[in-house]
Amino acid sequence: MSLFKHKQFYQIFVIFIMLLIGILFLMPYAGMMLNSFKDRAEIMKGQTFWPAKFILTNYETVFTKAPMLNWFKNSVITAVSGTVIMLITSSLLGFVFAKYHFKWKNAFFFVILATMMVPAQVTMIPSFILIQGMGMYDKLSALIIPRMVGGFGIYLCRQFIEDIPDSLCEAASIDGAGHLFIYFNIIIPLILPALSALAIFTFLERWNDYLGPLLYLSDPKNMTMPLALNFFSSQRQSDVGAVMAASALVMLPVTVLFLSLQKQFIKGIAITGMK
Repeated sequence: MSLFKHKQFYQIFVIFIMLLIGILFLMPYAGMMLNSFKDRAEIMKGQTFWPAKFILTNYETVFTKAPMLNWFKNSVITAVSGTVIMLITSSLLGFVFAKYHFKWKNAFFFVILATMMVPAQVTMIPSFILIQGMGMYDKLSALIIPRMVGGFGIYLCRQFIEDIPDSLCEAASIDGAGHLFIYFNIIIPLILPALSALAIFTFLERWNDYLGPLLYLSDPKNMTMPLALNFFSSQRQSDVGAVMAASALVMLPVTVLFLSLQKQFIKGIAITGMK
């Protein structure tokens, strides 16, 4: 009985510590969200955490004093299209490397893994020269096309697909199923946890990308949200509430994506840990 009480006390203590850590992590984000509903005078005083009165003036400033909707649209286009393309290419190539045998397969896969070890700063200048030479400079395609394939995504999908029994694919092939049928109807449903985790990682990377737009975009109307947020905050340094409102808008899509794919994401991480 005492052992049971000891375990129960330990579980309660762990839950309390985890809740405390979670609250500490959420405090800055909660402060940002609440400050976006305060006026400038109340923010400068800093006397209360909760707004005395919720106002939408800061959000009105964001949408009326800057082309925020256009910047938001640019980020959605680059992040969503880049994520979808990455999921398609990673799952396809992972399927090929996991279930098909061809000459130099391991060598090709080693080269793909080697690209993960090269820092982005090393390829910065060659990438800029290629993008400029292909006529993609100052276009959103410069943030999408060069990054359609990623070594991490291929590696992750290959590891998951290798655990799928070959007998499933062979049985489908005997019944007359083609390669694409096997890919869409057998492989994809079985690796959804991995694809969900990859989708979150890729979307976060593309949505929060600051260096890429800074290098490849020059026209303010083509800015994405991270670059636009820096531009907006430099233009309105004294309007803290508006900057907080713009920051909250930057966080919104990422928060929605994580909450919608949370179960699949946790399942994917758990399965990855067991592997």
